[in-house]
Amino acid sequence: MKSAQQKSLSNLYRRRLAPGSVTSPELARNLSELSFEIRREISVLIDRRGRVISVSVADAKGAELPSLRQGETRLAGFHLLHTHPKGGPLSKSDLSALFLNRLDAVAVIEVQGSGLPGNVHLAHLTPPGTVGLEEDWRVYPPASPSEMENFDLAGQVSALEEEIARAQRTREAKKDRERAILVQIDQGEIDAEERLAELGELARTAGADVAYRELIFRRHLKPGTLIGAGKLEELTSRAYHEDAELLIFGQELGAAQAREIENATGLKVLDRTQLILDIFALHAQGVESRLQVELAQLRYMKPRLLGAGTRLSRIGASGGSAAGGAIGTRGPGETKLELDRRRINDRISLLEHQLKEVAVRREERRKQRSRNDVPVISIVGYTNAGKSTLLNAFTHAADEPRRVLAANKLFATLRPTSRQGFLEGVGNVVYTDTVGFIRDLPTDLTRAFRATLEEIGDADVLLHVVDVSVPGADTRFEAVRRILSDLEIGELPTVVALNKADLADAELLAQERSRLGGVPISAHSGEGLGQLKHVLSQTLEDLQVRREEEDEAARVERENVKAAINSPSPKRHWVSTD
Repeated sequence: MKSAQQKSLSNLYRRRLAPGSVTSPELARNLSELSFEIRREISVLIDRRGRVISVSVADAKGAELPSLRQGETRLAGFHLLHTHPKGGPLSKSDLSALFLNRLDAVAVIEVQGSGLPGNVHLAHLTPPGTVGLEEDWRVYPPASPSEMENFDLAGQVSALEEEIARAQRTREAKKDRERAILVQIDQGEIDAEERLAELGELARTAGADVAYRELIFRRHLKPGTLIGAGKLEELTSRAYHEDAELLIFGQELGAAQAREIENATGLKVLDRTQLILDIFALHAQGVESRLQVELAQLRYMKPRLLGAGTRLSRIGASGGSAAGGAIGTRGPGETKLELDRRRINDRISLLEHQLKEVAVRREERRKQRSRNDVPVISIVGYTNAGKSTLLNAFTHAADEPRRVLAANKLFATLRPTSRQGFLEGVGNVVYTDTVGFIRDLPTDLTRAFRATLEEIGDADVLLHVVDVSVPGADTRFEAVRRILSDLEIGELPTVVALNKADLADAELLAQERSRLGGVPISAHSGEGLGQLKHVLSQTLEDLQVRREEEDEAARVERENVKAAINSPSPKRHWVSTD
C-alpha cells in the first residue's frame, strides 16, 4: 500500500462513535472510500465506549482481535465493523467470527461502485436454547448508515447478556455434573456405532452428563483438527445451545491437536485415553491400583508437556545455555519444561520400584496357593460384563468384608480380588476377579497393569464372562481374546459364561450361543449358575486327568532314560579281516 493509504488507515484510530453505536455516516464513508481505493476488505474493532481499538486490512475471520474472555455470561465487549468491496450481505465467515469470538455484534458496509457506502447489515448473538432458523444469531434487515447510527446496540447487548446470565443461573441450579459432547470418527469400521455407545458409557462412568453425541464419517483425518474447522464450528454451536463445556473424542489426540481444537472451540477437550485414565483414577482403591494409575498418567503426560519458550525458563536462556537470555540471567540451568520432565522421570522410576515390590509379594501369595494345590479360576471379560457380581454369587459374599464391589459402571474393579469357593466333585477352589478389558486399551494402561494381568496366567481355568444383553458381544469377546493372546495365555482351558441372559433378546441370545458357545446365566438372579458350576467342575476334572496322564508319561519317560543309562553296555566282538 502507498504511504498515504497507510496514513489514512492509521487516522481511523482517531475516530470516535457515540457509546453503544454501530457506526456513523462519516466512519462508514471513510471505510468505503478506503476499501474501494485499495480493493480490499477493511475491518475495525470498536469497544462499547465508541473507541476504535483495532484496524485490519482483512475480512472478519482475519481481523485482529484481542484475546479477552469476559466469562460465560458476558460477551467480548466490542463489535466488528468491516466492508464488502464487492457488496453483498453478511457472509458465513462473518457470522462464524461473531459466534466463535462472542462479539457484541458484527456489521458489514456494502461498498457501491462509486466508492460510497451502501446498506449496512447487522447481526448479534441470540441467547442459548433459542429455537429457529437463526438459532445462533439474529440478522437485521439492511439499513442505511444514518439509520444504523440510531440503532441502540448498547441496549441490545445489555438485554442479551442479562438473558444469558439468567439462563446460566437456571442451568447451574439444575446441573450437578459436567455436560459433554461426544465425537466418534467413523473411518469405515463396522463397529463405529458401538464405539460411540461405549464412549457414552465411559463418559457416564467418569461423571459426565452426555448432552449430545455425533458419529462423523471421515475417510481421511485432518492433520490439525481431525474433522475440519467447519465441523468444529457446528460442534461449538451445539455446545453453546446445549450448555456443554466438554468435548470428548473417541480417538486419541496428540498434544498439538488437542491444543488446536481447544483454541478453535473454547471448550475443554479430552480424548478416550484421558477419559479412561480419569475413570481409573476415580475407582482406584488399593495401594497397587493407585500406583499403577499414577504411573499410567505420568507416562501419558510426559510426551505431552508443552514448552512456552523462555517463559518456562528459570534463567531466561535458550534451553539453559549461556548463549542467550537477559542480562543477569545468563548461565547454566534448566528450563521449566526440562525440570518437569526430570521430575516425571524420577517419579516414574520410584513407582516402578514400588510396583516391583508389590509384584514380589503377589508372587509369594501365588506360590502359597500352588503349595496348597488349590485350583484357581480367573474370571476375565470385557469391562462391566458382570464379573464381580458373578464372583459374589459364587462365593455367597452378600455382606462385607467378603463382598466385592459390583456396580453398573466401567472399570469398577481395578485390582485382582481372590475369594475361596467350593465346587462339587473338586472341592475348594479360588476365584480371582480381574480388571475389566476394553478394546484398544491405552498402551500406558497396558504397561502399568501388565503385572496384574499376568497373574491370570497362573490360573488353571479361565472363566470368560460375556454380556449378551446388548449387541456386539462377539466383538467384545474377540477384543478380550486378543488381549489374552498378547499376554500369551490365550491357550488356557476356557469356559464361556453368557451373562445377563435374562435381559437378552431370545433371538440375540440364540445367535450368540451359536457363535460363542458357553452357558447362559444371570449372575444377578442366579439363573444357570448350577450348570456353569457343573461345566467348571468337569473342566477341572478333565484338566486333572490330563495332567495325571502327562505326569505318568513323563514318569515313564524318565524311567526309560534312567534304565538306558544304568543298563550294562553290550559286549563288542571284533572280526578279523585277515
